[in-house]
Amino acid sequence: MSANVYLYIVVMALVTYLIRLIPLTILRKEIKNIYIKSFLYYVPYVTLAVMTFPAILSATKSLWSGLAGFISAMILAYCKQGLFKVSLIACIIVFMVELMI
Repeated sequence: MSANVYLYIVVMALVTYLIRLIPLTILRKEIKNIYIKSFLYYVPYVTLAVMTFPAILSATKSLWSGLAGFISAMILAYCKQGLFKVSLIACIIVFMVELMI
């Protein structure tokens, strides 16, 4: 079991290193293609959304309270409210829905 853990760590380190090394060695010129630039611009946002969305729905007791908090946060964020206000109101809505269920 412990030998497998070290093997996993080595593989993860190698993969992480290669992901950072390959673009540096292959792409030496500035990227001028607008589609690739757009894709690279949105990759961090999509990755963060993919990682946090399942946790939003599964962090509460019921799916509905997490969904209510998520929808309220989306509406407030769409209305260009501040981060603190959005998170505070979403937490309050999740708490209220948890009390009702």
